[in-house]
Amino acid sequence: MALMTGNGAAAQAGDQPVLVTGRLRLRPIEPADAGLMRLYAQDARVARMTRNIPHPLPPGATESYIGAVLSGAARETVWAVEHRASDGGGFIGVVSLGRKGRIGYWLGAPFWSTGFATEAVEALVSHALEQGYPRLEAEVFQDNPASARVLTKAGFAYVGEGEGFSIARGATAPVWHYALEAGQ
Repeated sequence: MALMTGNGAAAQAGDQPVLVTGRLRLRPIEPADAGLMRLYAQDARVARMTRNIPHPLPPGATESYIGAVLSGAARETVWAVEHRASDGGGFIGVVSLGRKGRIGYWLGAPFWSTGFATEAVEALVSHALEQGYPRLEAEVFQDNPASARVLTKAGFAYVGEGEGFSIARGATAPVWHYALEAGQ
């Protein structure tokens, strides 16, 4: 992973770093991502594995989300995940880093089981640790063991379980909590 630009743990879009891996480019989100983001996020399989993506996806939801990210209203720094070998847009998903070290991620279903999620999360972890985050945290719904494997491959350790509300599910569901301590 190469860090191309940027500074600061809670970078705004203007100084947000672009992270490059062997197959991916993590870059600031932009309005042109709305179409592919909508395409992938409206898939019930994707939405159900997140806390915040509604299903069905309301009209304008992706544009509102992108607007919140670009205005700084979001409580996290968000990167668009792009497949570098793609012709055209290349947008395949999102990774995010909250101000307190909470990471989140989702990829469109066509890109599941490709190793892209692990590659993107590893790049985000590397960046966060370089920026001085002492601890990173993440959680996954317990019916998503593939996402749990992404976290363990990226160096996270299981630390417990609990419950989390999913807008798409319209319910609370069991989650596994993971953490990664700097220097371990």
